[in-house]
Amino acid sequence: MSEYAVDESTIFETPLVKLDLDIESDADVYAKAEWFNLYDAPHGGGSIKSRIAKGMIDGAEERGDLDPGVTVIEPTSGNTGSEIARLAGSRGYDVEIVMPDNAAGGKVDAVRDAGAEIHFVDANLGYDAVIERCEEIIAEDPEAYFRPNQYENPDNPGTHERTTAREIYGATDGEVTHFVAGVGTGGTITGTGRGLTDLSDGAVEIVGFEPDEQLHAIDGLKYLKSGDHYHPDTYDESALDRTEYVTTSDAYDRARALRERYLNREIEIADPGQHDEATIREHLRVDDQFVVGTSAGGGAAAVAGLDEAGALADDDVVVFMLCDRGDKYADIPLWEEYL
Repeated sequence: MSEYAVDESTIFETPLVKLDLDIESDADVYAKAEWFNLYDAPHGGGSIKSRIAKGMIDGAEERGDLDPGVTVIEPTSGNTGSEIARLAGSRGYDVEIVMPDNAAGGKVDAVRDAGAEIHFVDANLGYDAVIERCEEIIAEDPEAYFRPNQYENPDNPGTHERTTAREIYGATDGEVTHFVAGVGTGGTITGTGRGLTDLSDGAVEIVGFEPDEQLHAIDGLKYLKSGDHYHPDTYDESALDRTEYVTTSDAYDRARALRERYLNREIEIADPGQHDEATIREHLRVDDQFVVGTSAGGGAAAVAGLDEAGALADDDVVVFMLCDRGDKYADIPLWEEYL
């Protein structure tokens, strides 16, 4: 029985910051700093996946699908695993996480810190092998395990529809014109897209982005552009108006450009969410540097792609997601020379 503890009250209502992406148009660009979910947790705080971890576990308990004594198990590239480990562990469940052996060190450390057991899978076998290994473990003793299943659980997009969409619409006073998010499980873009479409009567353009290459290093995203790959049930392309494709090099370059731009420049807090300014300033940077995760760099690259295509007007208001903080990636080429 786990004795790990987190403060779940810090999940949701994350800060919205205004960023200069050095694009041609005068569109206003904002980003949600999602590591303020569980911001005081070790190893880089929480992430956007804190939202769905809470949503899926809450839903399972409310429906009676998750009983005391059952082990929670989930396949993941990292962030969902750490957040499920933190929340389920804090509620007293044992947790097992199945993940590729090349997962970012900060994510692995967060899972271990929460007391979860890790099953590593050879990353060279592809991510589908991670899912298959999880299914094999469950098959050995089905009654012993509960799998939240981020790829099929409607609480994944449902949580974003109820929370992320409402937060963005409110923080921009309903002026948001474009929402940009990456496709992993598809829960963020699907749920937030549906919510913003409903709140704005269809006025918000919903833009998803995917890796441009099958062999990519943008953590948390799935390559679905071509070939026979697992398609999550939680991803509904009909919620999107447009799809952009981002290379790993562009995602990394855009993340590094943000670091350079804000080395000696204050970041404007557009809406603090549930946090006071002192807390935001304390946790917005790492070692006085503004470093974000790989998918956050991908989001910045996708916004730049929209701008280069002439899809943004000067009076547009764009929001994308900073899914996690960069110190989770101190051991990979994105940040290894800085952190």
